[in-house]
Amino acid sequence: MFSAKTYIERRRRLQADVASGILLFLGNDDCGMNYADNTYHFRQDSTFLYFFGSDYAGLSAIIDIDNDREIIFGDELTIDHIVWMGTQPTIREKSLQVGVNLTMPLSSLKTYIDEAIRKGRKVHFLPPYRPEHQVKLFELTGVNPAEQASLASLDFIKAVVNQRNYKSDEEIVQIEDAVNISAEMHLHAMQMARPGMKEADIAAAVTSIALAREGNLSFPVIATINGQTLHNHYHGNTLKDGDMLLLDAGAENRMHYAGDLSSTIPVSKCFSDRQRSIYQIALNAHQSAVAALRPGVAFRDIHLLAVKAIVDGMKELGLMKGDATEAVNAGAHALFFQCGLGHMMGLDVHDMENLGEVWVGYNGEPKSTQFGLKSLRLARKLEPGFVLTIEPGVYFIPELIDMWKAEKRFEQFINYSEVEKYRDFGGLRNEEDFLITADGARRLGKHVPITMEDVEAMR
Repeated sequence: MFSAKTYIERRRRLQADVASGILLFLGNDDCGMNYADNTYHFRQDSTFLYFFGSDYAGLSAIIDIDNDREIIFGDELTIDHIVWMGTQPTIREKSLQVGVNLTMPLSSLKTYIDEAIRKGRKVHFLPPYRPEHQVKLFELTGVNPAEQASLASLDFIKAVVNQRNYKSDEEIVQIEDAVNISAEMHLHAMQMARPGMKEADIAAAVTSIALAREGNLSFPVIATINGQTLHNHYHGNTLKDGDMLLLDAGAENRMHYAGDLSSTIPVSKCFSDRQRSIYQIALNAHQSAVAALRPGVAFRDIHLLAVKAIVDGMKELGLMKGDATEAVNAGAHALFFQCGLGHMMGLDVHDMENLGEVWVGYNGEPKSTQFGLKSLRLARKLEPGFVLTIEPGVYFIPELIDMWKAEKRFEQFINYSEVEKYRDFGGLRNEEDFLITADGARRLGKHVPITMEDVEAMR
């Protein structure tokens, strides 16, 4: 937890940005995996954490802007809770730590909201992303769950985004801590991956590092020899000579800030010649993107710069042909790179994705509907304080190859006879995390090898 001063200032700025009404913050509850007392790992709502800091289940809060009042709502633990959970700070004690002096029982929240609605006052809420939030919003405001996302307060969303997008110095310390833990996870995997291991062995080992640092995972581990499946959470395959292991894993530190790194590791001691040719294409894209990071540059342009590097590499291998710029504009590159170059990162590994990419990553500008480009989560001009990932990849997805080939799609740019030779290749990517500074960018965290020579040296 940061100092009370930090949270007080964040809430003050939020009040000034929204100007009037009541801001409603719904904290997260414990959630049973298969019965009520066997719960999933608790994770507090990130916006609640950002403004109120309390990392406990069962809390909600309001900022009553018109009456300059902040209240945290929650119920104190009973003796039955204490028997199972141990001694905990009271809600008032928790609240004072973040500069909130007024607390009320949870049942009082409904009364407070009802009175505000009766008087015609505006109750601002954020788009719900959990069923429990939808139920609570319906009970508190009467807004049908089917309409809650569309009726969420745009003023509230934009005010939150306009704070959380710009990381403070104390936040950077926390993010870098999470990235350092993430780096340890990847360095360990590079050293341990061997033929005969299961993907699950790697996933278990890197998870243990995050837990041992008193944190957790920032997202479920991707540890796969089938890197062509972008979010592959199956860990049942056995590693063998000639495979590549794609590890996409990140830690969430004690303050719940996220790291997010990816590595591609040869299961053999070295990459094969074919692997080296594709790996170098992705590396060229990565390095060209990193070199372009600086304030004032639209991330969409950096994405397209990386995409063009991929097309140029594919042309050299004979898998693509024609004018590279025309191929990129048409979207032909998406046969090999179907996703975006990167995303914002902070308290969420995809920061504030629940508030809408159009506001977080696009500053209100519409997203493309083109296959591949529509998956770009960040496009806006970069500014100092932004923290983001760079993660270009190359993926050979047999089903996509077959579909495009059957449709004769982009035949002026794609040599399908040559692509067929790589249909069993799989996929690869490397990912690093960057802070945009006043005059450029800084890679966060300790170095994880990314060139083939450096990766092989770890083997």
